[in-house]
Amino acid sequence: MPHGMGATKLPPRASVQVWASPNPPMSDSQAILALDQGTTSSRAIVFGANAEIISTAQREFTQHFPQSGWVEHDATEIWESQRDVAAQALAGRKVSAIGITNQRETTVVWRRDTGAPIARAIVWQDRRTASLCDQLRAEGHAERIRSKTGLVIDAYFSATKVKWLLDNVTGARQAAERGELAFGTVDCWLLYKLTGGKVHATDPSNASRTMLCNIHTLEWDDELLTLFDVPRSILPKIVDSSGVMGETDCEGLPAGIPIAGVAGDQQSALFGQACYEVGMAKNTYGTGCFMLMNTGTHAPESRHKLLSTVAWRLAGKAPEYALEGSVFIAGAAVQWLRDGLGIIKDSSEMEALARSVPDAGGVVFVPAFAGLGTPHWDQQARGTIIGLTRGTTRAHVAHATLEAIACQATEVFQAMRDDTGTSLKELRVDGGATVNGLLMQMQADLLGVPVVRPAVHETTALGAAYLAGLGVGAWKSTQSMASQWRESARWEPKISRDEAGARMRRWADAVARAKGWAA
Repeated sequence: MPHGMGATKLPPRASVQVWASPNPPMSDSQAILALDQGTTSSRAIVFGANAEIISTAQREFTQHFPQSGWVEHDATEIWESQRDVAAQALAGRKVSAIGITNQRETTVVWRRDTGAPIARAIVWQDRRTASLCDQLRAEGHAERIRSKTGLVIDAYFSATKVKWLLDNVTGARQAAERGELAFGTVDCWLLYKLTGGKVHATDPSNASRTMLCNIHTLEWDDELLTLFDVPRSILPKIVDSSGVMGETDCEGLPAGIPIAGVAGDQQSALFGQACYEVGMAKNTYGTGCFMLMNTGTHAPESRHKLLSTVAWRLAGKAPEYALEGSVFIAGAAVQWLRDGLGIIKDSSEMEALARSVPDAGGVVFVPAFAGLGTPHWDQQARGTIIGLTRGTTRAHVAHATLEAIACQATEVFQAMRDDTGTSLKELRVDGGATVNGLLMQMQADLLGVPVVRPAVHETTALGAAYLAGLGVGAWKSTQSMASQWRESARWEPKISRDEAGARMRRWADAVARAKGWAA
């Protein structure tokens, strides 16, 4: 029986209502369908030639938590939910291409003969391989891995997840050695299913998150494959992020639509935010929180535990890179207040509840449910709430949750500034939590720079659409796409730098107490 079967699981919430613009473009055939496969939901958005949203559909899917620190998804449910929302968003419309953006690092292994997963997908948040990562560090592999992949050794990435599946699913390693299995991150899985099993490929942005790819050569690395005991035969081909990779050939969707763009969600958001110049940065507030800065064709080495990652590769040109800071738990903390504690019934209640008190009342919340990412990389840290008194209310906890998201992002920004010597002029933001004006104001206050939200807030999906559009000639250049970017809201800092510093020192004090708890 596959691992985790029979485990307690969180039921998916209701599907979001399909939405369509009352004023669709004159020619739907110039539109692009973006598939935005996230950690908790699958979405599909049709964009017009001016980056306007024509229609959208979304569905949440089941989260499985079979053991402490384990997080799994049913890859078949991911595929079916993504296919179905794509069909709903299309609703008979013609599109010129499909772009895919996806939750990164989540690992799927399936049989080539049947296309069936051998077990549930291991999600990026999963910590089951933390002890293996500790062992690799103790054996002195950290610097070699960092120099090749730009990554720190952590259970976050795909390599140890693949190894775990091959070692723990009955018969999997033997089947892999016989060439019977295929591995992919979620982009690769969707591409495989969309094309009826004809295409087994991934793009450099996703390959660079596996800890198996040399980001300087953009090839699977034999030394790393040996270290993680991963057979080369299960790996996908690495192709450009933009360009026709295959065509749809699956039940439920029209046949023959070119799939012409793929990027991991954070790189896709950087692309959708039109951060095409060196030094431009964005932060995405989703399940996690991810800040990326464009570093051009240079893959920088970080002194503050930031990640060097491939941003994208276009038309066979030199790849472009980004410096990335990864916060594991952001919007997921709000979900925990909703689903775990029952403090709120819907995330839309958060801002009003948090604003009902002037501050957090001395409460500091470190949401290290899956350890701590940048700049700490502590796999053994755990969630901590400090400063509770008899006067603490759910409003104070809500306020502290928003502050925690802003503080984590500020830590990343500070590390990025120290690494590059670059001070941001502004931070472009996207993701579901950017509708929360209080959170955005907290972020501007702590960063000390304006926080700017674009008119098209679905920038992750838009990045995939742009990549696909470039791939089929719907957009001619990044300059034409950059000209479409518009600002919809701006938050200026309102507190002194001294006060911001004091808040961050208090945060650091709480983080120190959360570190190493699971050990």
